[in-house]
Amino acid sequence: MADTGGEGGTACATAPGRDNPEGLSGDPFTQVGAVADAVLYEGYLLYPYRRSSAKNRVRWQFGVLLPRTWVEADGPVAEGISGSADSWYQRTECLLRAAPDAVLRVRVRYLQLQRKQVEAWDEGRYRPVESLRGADGTVRLSFDEAVPHEVDLAWPLAELLRGPRTAEVSAPPAVDTEELDAGRVVRRREQVRAHTTVAAEELADGLYRLCVRTENAGEAPDARAPRAEALRQALLAAHTLLGGEGLEFVSQTDPPAALRDRARGCRSAFTFPVLGGPAGASADGQGADGQGADGATGPVLLSAPIILPDHPQVAPESPGDLHDAAEIDEILTLRTMLLTDEEKAEARATDPRAARILDRVDTMPPEVFANLHGAIRSLAPAKETTEAPEAPEARPAWWQEGGDAGLSPTTDTVTVAGVPLGTGSRVRLNPRLRGADAQDMFLVGRTAEVAAVFHDVDGSVHLAVTVDDDPAAELHGWYGRFHYFRPDELEPLGDGAEPRP
Repeated sequence: MADTGGEGGTACATAPGRDNPEGLSGDPFTQVGAVADAVLYEGYLLYPYRRSSAKNRVRWQFGVLLPRTWVEADGPVAEGISGSADSWYQRTECLLRAAPDAVLRVRVRYLQLQRKQVEAWDEGRYRPVESLRGADGTVRLSFDEAVPHEVDLAWPLAELLRGPRTAEVSAPPAVDTEELDAGRVVRRREQVRAHTTVAAEELADGLYRLCVRTENAGEAPDARAPRAEALRQALLAAHTLLGGEGLEFVSQTDPPAALRDRARGCRSAFTFPVLGGPAGASADGQGADGQGADGATGPVLLSAPIILPDHPQVAPESPGDLHDAAEIDEILTLRTMLLTDEEKAEARATDPRAARILDRVDTMPPEVFANLHGAIRSLAPAKETTEAPEAPEARPAWWQEGGDAGLSPTTDTVTVAGVPLGTGSRVRLNPRLRGADAQDMFLVGRTAEVAAVFHDVDGSVHLAVTVDDDPAAELHGWYGRFHYFRPDELEPLGDGAEPRP
């Protein structure tokens, strides 16, 4: 049953009139639950978690599916993978390997806007107010909340191959009232009309293309209404989880070589599909045709309005969601600790989720806070060698005085393919598509200029570059904002590969 107090409950449903196919048991999406929840509440409420903060007056920026009549009041939407653009639909296309008796499970999740209106009892009637203080001193503020809603669907693959299947994924309207000594809090949700259509196409023996499309099927009362009004009928932070029995999904960013061209033929819109769960996992613990072990396939797919890498994870050191995954937990926690008592009181009155964040920060044990300082996960065991290692030069540790003596980012060079690269060198970018920043895929094949060579504390080397056709390249160079690549991700160009003196 839906939670109506902004406490994070979930309204659940199954496809109307449909029983789950036989052989389907358990929840395949448990392993991606934490990441999916982070997507659901990303940007829900930002530091300093107060209603009066400017950043909390413009909300709902990811995966917003509004009524089509409102979105296209001035013409059709421009299709792309960016989930930060308002649309009326999301489309996920992906490849999957499956057995003939495979069963597909689809979970559609989103937030339903909930208007929280505080009303004071005044002269025999209720009057809407912005805030209300109770007899116990507790303050309530009028503010927009959201209730999570999810719908589970399931079909045998054989049924999908016979034709597309559509199911309703709507959220019902509701009005809930909380009585107070000096008035009441009224929470209202309008109906969200939506449906999801799933289709499958056989490409080769055991290989299929899957298309999952979720649409807002509602009609906006006024196509020219302000966005805040249209949001009442919108799906917020909409995303899709795909899993099932007897199937494996193919990575869109790192497919097996034999499927690379077919993967490029998949076209997702306003969402980006990535493999979920730990790398190398599969439904039966083995990679499909041995491919799961290299991260190219997996049993679960998360299609989110935020670009993520395959196998995204929430850091185990993180004690709870701060609704801003682009920020560092330690920094946000420190800044939240430093809020004044008045600021904390307003945040608590703004939203129950903000109150929980403050409770967690104010009572955080020192050992938990210490864990937020950082962790190293990139170290690998040293390779065994029969050759006697060369005696390393005596050099102070990086934290000791003189540890960076002799290093000069603007004059140092590193040799790649027999060519010394340094400041001013011309290169072509060939970033890794696994284990790299998801944005790097857009830079494959682009040319750039090396700005500096940096030696990291773990002994690795990275080159800072500015992309040639970036209109802000000069500005980035001025204040030191670069793209960083390893030497093996760069190809020296013949025209001016030698660094500037």
